[in-house]
Amino acid sequence: MCGIVGYIGDKNATDVLIDGLTRLEYRGYDSAGIALIIGNDIVVERSVGKLVNLKTKIADKKLYANIGIGHTRWATHGKPSDENAHPHRSGDIVIVHNGIIENYLELKRDLIAKGYQFSSETDTEVIAHLLQDLWTSDLFKTVQNVVKKLKGAYALAIVSTREPDKILLARKEAPLVIGIGEGENFAASDIPAVLHHTRRFIFLEDYDVAILRKDSVEIFDKDGKSVERQVRYISWNPVMAEKAGYKHFMQKEIYEQPRAITDTIRGKYSLDDGMVYLTELEAIEDRLKVIERIQIVACGTSWHAGLVGKFLIEKFAKIPVEVDIASEYRYRNPIVDGKVLFIPISQSGETADTLAALRLAKSMGAVVVSICNVIGSSITRESDGTIYTHAGPEIGVASTKAFTTQLATLYLLGIYLAQLKGTLDKDERLRYIDALIKVPEDISSVLTLDEKIEELAKKFKESRNFLYLGRNINYPVALEGALKLKEISYIHAEGYPAGEMKHGPIALIDKNMPVFFIATDSHIYEKTLSNIEEVKARDGVVIAVATEGNNEILKKADYVIYVKKTVEETSIFTTTVVAQFFAYHCATLLGLDVDQPRNLAKSVTVE
Repeated sequence: MCGIVGYIGDKNATDVLIDGLTRLEYRGYDSAGIALIIGNDIVVERSVGKLVNLKTKIADKKLYANIGIGHTRWATHGKPSDENAHPHRSGDIVIVHNGIIENYLELKRDLIAKGYQFSSETDTEVIAHLLQDLWTSDLFKTVQNVVKKLKGAYALAIVSTREPDKILLARKEAPLVIGIGEGENFAASDIPAVLHHTRRFIFLEDYDVAILRKDSVEIFDKDGKSVERQVRYISWNPVMAEKAGYKHFMQKEIYEQPRAITDTIRGKYSLDDGMVYLTELEAIEDRLKVIERIQIVACGTSWHAGLVGKFLIEKFAKIPVEVDIASEYRYRNPIVDGKVLFIPISQSGETADTLAALRLAKSMGAVVVSICNVIGSSITRESDGTIYTHAGPEIGVASTKAFTTQLATLYLLGIYLAQLKGTLDKDERLRYIDALIKVPEDISSVLTLDEKIEELAKKFKESRNFLYLGRNINYPVALEGALKLKEISYIHAEGYPAGEMKHGPIALIDKNMPVFFIATDSHIYEKTLSNIEEVKARDGVVIAVATEGNNEILKKADYVIYVKKTVEETSIFTTTVVAQFFAYHCATLLGLDVDQPRNLAKSVTVE
């Protein structure tokens, strides 16, 4: 996720900004830049790639200023490049922006018609030109007018030589904090950027607009009324600050999932016409209309996402789907032609086996649409189209938010393909879209169960073996739950389709074999209940994740975790988060390093 830093005071803003951006590098980025008011001019310096490139570029320029804004960019609109890097400028107004402006194309068309010229592919440049276009002789009032026209999420920092004694800030659905100093003030997207300068922070709320001067801070709400926001004292050390106060990156990333999924689906659907809009695929839409088969290829957690995708796409679009483990794909003589849609899934976009499978399928004529989190990665560059998950950087090795954003992307893709094939009517699409929109809220309800799941983990952390069972779309969730447990807690765990239990795994069940069931409401819930009874008949211990209101399961299972009622196809999100929490707490209670489990790497870039 992008990083913002702003400074106004008596120090050299260049040093403060570069240092702040360096402290935000853990968030991940693909370009960086700063803007400084020097005399009567604004100097903007930008560079693609790592921050060292920007540092090298400005090293000999002796840039000294008392006010400036800086940015590290994680690309959403437009590829990583110098032109797309922030800050963006329109005349004497300069801006940095985190978030996604959903109506930027509409705004851009209007501005072009008025004669504005665009030098980037970003949605942010639209805001810069809007500020110029709607100028009212007062920067604050201009910002108020501009944000009313924006749909989507934004955290904005704005400077102008017309009013060189202030930084304007605005926030909606994207984090932005103010650091309070003595004779100086700071702005940042995240506390670590300026924590070594101050421990006093104000957290802006949605629709706030703030005026930052060296010796004052004014904040105004949505209605333009002056408001007081609480000044909070932050006692974190620098490492804690990077983790936003969480004990581990994995815990932080579990909690980030509502935001991550919101970012992934934002701007990709309409409740007016019940349509999914994947503008990334417009150029190949004609090829997608004639596909007859789909092959999904991935590794590890992404493979589990692919298995879920099979259930979703086949149900929504009625297209047959095969799901392959990437390391096996090239060695089975796959049958591929121009009517095959090949979908590689990779968080990093650099997974060696997945990349090799992609190249083979593309050489045989397949249409390639990748699902990836990293802009400009190898897999995205070699694909015909890419749907980005917008999970933001994932530091923990065990995938959490990358997985659930992959699920959300596959869900959207399933509806999109159904539109092309005419297999879902408007009412059906609206029903599924509405359920997806509610997923962040559904996951937020699971986050309140954190302590309850920790208490459950205390009872089972010493177990040496586990079975995870689920049926239909919950079967891949069982696989993912078992993977999480074994990769971070080192407890042996296996996931199976629950119906396969009697074909082997049932021999292992006794009082020492806990069985984790995904048992939410579904069209085959009774089958799952029957499997639970089979386990109990053999003295097995049952942990069940069930839908709230289901009291019957209390008679069957030893322990029950309830999740919100939703449509069957989106229950996978809440059950996944329960399994993530359970694995996390088992590992932490055992005193293990959940962020860097032994023998594992975040991205496997060799075969």
